[in-house]
Amino acid sequence: MKRSVAIFALLVAPVLAQPPNLTINTGTPEGQLLQSIGQETDDAKKVQMEEDFLAKYPKHEGAPWVAEQLTASYIQQKQFDKALDAADKGYAGGAGEVDLCFDAVKAAEQKGDAEALTKWAERTAEVTQKVKSDDKATADHAKEVATYAEYALYAQASKSRDPKAIVGLSEALEKVNPKSQYMWLVTPRYLASLSGKGCGEATKLAAADSKNAEAMLFEADCSWRTANAASVIANANRALEALNSRPKTEGGNEGGKVATANFFIGIGNAMQQRWGPANRSLRAALPALKGEPTYEANALFNLGMANYSLGKTIGDKGQMREGLKYFEQAAAMKSNVQDQASRNVSVIKKELGLP
Repeated sequence: MKRSVAIFALLVAPVLAQPPNLTINTGTPEGQLLQSIGQETDDAKKVQMEEDFLAKYPKHEGAPWVAEQLTASYIQQKQFDKALDAADKGYAGGAGEVDLCFDAVKAAEQKGDAEALTKWAERTAEVTQKVKSDDKATADHAKEVATYAEYALYAQASKSRDPKAIVGLSEALEKVNPKSQYMWLVTPRYLASLSGKGCGEATKLAAADSKNAEAMLFEADCSWRTANAASVIANANRALEALNSRPKTEGGNEGGKVATANFFIGIGNAMQQRWGPANRSLRAALPALKGEPTYEANALFNLGMANYSLGKTIGDKGQMREGLKYFEQAAAMKSNVQDQASRNVSVIKKELGLP
């Protein structure tokens, strides 16, 4: 994705010759080794020295910096297991370990290791939250790294075909930032992967974040399938409000989600035989429902009901024929309403004296 490339370019940190904010005591063996690491120009020798340092002095305050350099080197060599091992050895959970966590997230991401990615995204959240805001550049960098870790969880969940992995990655994202824009994007896949537990989790997500329109749309769908018209309309309206008030997200398909919200508003009103509001909302939704056969067929069927009923009430045969047109389209699609749409076509044609 373009976004991942852009963020990666933004977040690549310079390799520092010496550890920042660390006084090296060259009168000690560890200090001498740290100094040598900073001065070494041969990559292979430097890697060996860094490995030696972490083996001998894993608790030293310079260990996270050494691990960061070693992790970055292993990533360049595409040795992702070694990179993650090095990051583990140097991690202490301090505010100065933002770039170490970033490198570990990249290693887990490139390896395609969902479990490691989950662990390092959570560690990233832990260390970035410790960064003080009085240094704007450092604070901004920490925020960017945290956002990238959220993106990495979403991206991995989007690629995975394993429901268990999707759930684990999504739960990690929910844990590190339940209001992340990437939580919005992963929500439909996450809830679908939960199977029968999806409806309950949708309610939880929507309560935690008033901008998670995707959770609200899932709730509306759950309410539709349990014939709770009032809840269908309420959740769809909440989703529409969230979509219209939150920032746009790349790949968010806001237009399609607005259409889905209008579909549910229309369906909820149709369930209550409020044909005027149903007609307006379903007409607004219909053009964007292509590719969603269940929603499209039910929109067509209920537009048929709305227009036929409205026309019948005022004796407008033109609007009744409009209803017939929608029923004919619904009858041509395989769906839960296909058979009833076909029967309605026959009844209305007889009523209107049509062949």
